[in-house]
Amino acid sequence: MSPRNVEKDKMMREKKMQHILDCALKVMAINGFQLTSIQDIAKEAKVSVGNVYHYYASKEEIFSEVLRSGQTNYGKYVTDLAAMDMEPIAKLRVMLTSWLSLETNWAFTILMHTARLSESTPPDIKKAITDRFTVNLGPVADIMSDGIRRGIIIDEDPLQLAFYFVSLIQGLTLQRPPDYEVKVEMNVEAIIRLFEIKK
Repeated sequence: MSPRNVEKDKMMREKKMQHILDCALKVMAINGFQLTSIQDIAKEAKVSVGNVYHYYASKEEIFSEVLRSGQTNYGKYVTDLAAMDMEPIAKLRVMLTSWLSLETNWAFTILMHTARLSESTPPDIKKAITDRFTVNLGPVADIMSDGIRRGIIIDEDPLQLAFYFVSLIQGLTLQRPPDYEVKVEMNVEAIIRLFEIKK
C-alpha cells in the first residue's frame, strides 16, 4: 500500500471516529450516560453496532474520549486566543461570541457537568474532567491579568475572574438545548461590561 493510501486510510478512520464521538455527545447529552447504549450511538451515527466496537472498546471509552477531546480542543483554542496580539476585551468578546454560536456546545456542557455530578461516573473520569477544566482556566486568567495590567478589566483575582467568565458562558449555554431554548437574546456587550472597568 502506498504512503498516500495509508495516509488516506488514517484520515478516513479519524473522520469516522470523530463522527461516532459527535453522535455519542448528542445522544449522551439528551439521554444521560447511564441510559445511553452502544445501540443508541450506532443508530444516531447511522452505523452498525459492530462498526462502533471496531473503533471503541466500550461505552465508557466513548464517554471518556468525548470529554477528553472536547476539553483538549477547547484548551488549545483558549491558549491560542490568549497568545494573539489583541486587546484583552476583544479576546473575551471573541471567546464569548464563538462559544455561544456553536450549536453543539449545549450538549458538551450538559455532558461535562452531569458527568461530574453523577455517582455512576468513574472517579478517574471525574478527576480528569475537573483537572482539565482547571488547566483550561489558565489562559483565560492570562487574558484577565493582561486586562488588569492595562487598567481595562476590574482588578480582582485573575483566576477567579476566569472562573466566573467561563461559568457564566457555560450557564448561558445550558439554556440553549434544541426545541427548549430560553428565548432571551444573548447580549455579548452586556456580559463583557460585567468584567470591564467603568469609564
